Amino acid sequence: MTPNPTRAGRREWTALTVLMLPLLLVSMDVSVLYFAIPEISADLDPTGTQQLWIFDIYGFVLAGLLMTMGAVGDRIGRRRLLLLGAAAFGAASLLAAYAHTAETLIAARAVLGIGGATLMPSTMALVRTMFTDPSQRAKAIGLWSGVMTAGIALGSVMSGVLVEHFWWGSVFLVNLPAMALLLILGPLLLPESRNPSPGRFDLLSVPLSMAAVLPVVYGLKELPSEGWNVRYVVSVTVGLLFAALFVHRQRTAASPMISPALFRGHGFTPALVLNTLSAFGMMGSAYFTTQYLQSVLGKSALEAALWSLLPSVLIGVAAPVAAQLVQRGMERAYVVTAGFGTAAAGYGLLALSGTDSLWLVLAACGVLAAGIVVVMSQLTDLALSSAPVERAGSASSLLETGTEFGGALGMAALGSIGTALYRHGMPSSAPEPARETLGGALAVAAELPGRAGDALALAAREAFTDGMRGASIAAALLLVGAAGLAALGLRHIRVRPQAPTENAEQADRLSPFGVR
Repeated sequence: MTPNPTRAGRREWTALTVLMLPLLLVSMDVSVLYFAIPEISADLDPTGTQQLWIFDIYGFVLAGLLMTMGAVGDRIGRRRLLLLGAAAFGAASLLAAYAHTAETLIAARAVLGIGGATLMPSTMALVRTMFTDPSQRAKAIGLWSGVMTAGIALGSVMSGVLVEHFWWGSVFLVNLPAMALLLILGPLLLPESRNPSPGRFDLLSVPLSMAAVLPVVYGLKELPSEGWNVRYVVSVTVGLLFAALFVHRQRTAASPMISPALFRGHGFTPALVLNTLSAFGMMGSAYFTTQYLQSVLGKSALEAALWSLLPSVLIGVAAPVAAQLVQRGMERAYVVTAGFGTAAAGYGLLALSGTDSLWLVLAACGVLAAGIVVVMSQLTDLALSSAPVERAGSASSLLETGTEFGGALGMAALGSIGTALYRHGMPSSAPEPARETLGGALAVAAELPGRAGDALALAAREAFTDGMRGASIAAALLLVGAAGLAALGLRHIRVRPQAPTENAEQADRLSPFGVR
């Protein structure tokens, strides 16, 4: 029998506050270079390829190592891995801040990705182990989800403010105080937890997992800007083939890195699938709204980033309200379904926008983000509650990896729809660069005299807005479908607290993938 859950006290809530610091910084590092890259380019003179790697290497390494680090944390201890990751993150931040060459900065960003891959699943897994009371855990996970989502928006704003007053390396130095605080307070406040019977670590699964994740994420992220290039299609295909090999390895290995027994948890699989769909909706909108604010409305990069903070107000309210509704007896299936419906309504508002609809677009983003945060917080709570405590790290890493996949797929699919509609809406007489992207059109328009340039810029802005509206309709339909899946798939799911598995190997053999 599982013992009655113990309610968390001041110590656990203080520890959660400490955990929020690295989580905020890891999520901010996704967007922290938005305003720093011009100064970095002037100082380090990177090639075009190096500049792309400075941007992308962090996210690629982070996505590729999430599953590995989740499994490592289950074996060596989540607190230990968190502290090791914090030390690596801090050291890499210092190296990045004072990098004198592009190669050094790329290497530092790669190490930051490694550190981020240790921090994200470790923080979520520790929340699972610190908060055993379901109502308190729901509140904690709601805070976790809100901080994670807000950090991405805050990163670009902080980058702009710091670069305006200091040098570009300051965007990395802000990581140091938080990591130092975590290293000091972590051993005092955070409990250690690990899988008592992890088995041998499956080294072959590490390269297989990276070979599955990285090509897919790379291909999906490049498709919106480059189109259906054969290289990117092949990249996604190769990744999917390695994903099949990875799944086969987990089903047949004596001690798999990701135990198939995780999927026995009542609610884990639907939570994982629906969470991936929610990430699709969240990141798909970002592809359009950032360009809309800057290139359609003509806001500066910093102005656009500051305006984009307004929708975050609703994020801070949505998750706690959803948690309260579930605690007061409302079915989780209804709350998640309503979250998807709210997000679909946000896309519906976005589909009504024109070329001068600042407040409508901001309202749409706020409604969309609030709905998605409701969904993500509830599904994260469901997935972690369904997973055995000793596999909390692996469960967390699967959720995070699904988020990366969903976000990349959302940007690829909706970006491709928007791009196709943009090209269809542009006059056939427009120069080729202008028919490819809005940025290209505005650059060409700036070189044309008088009314010709104004007419081309206006046509491009209208074509882009048409593309955004079309993609929004497609996304709204997908989220309505996800709401239906949530209503059906989460109905009647009642999560019982999971006791530690007495025999991990036996649990693997009894997994839903079949008896070995």
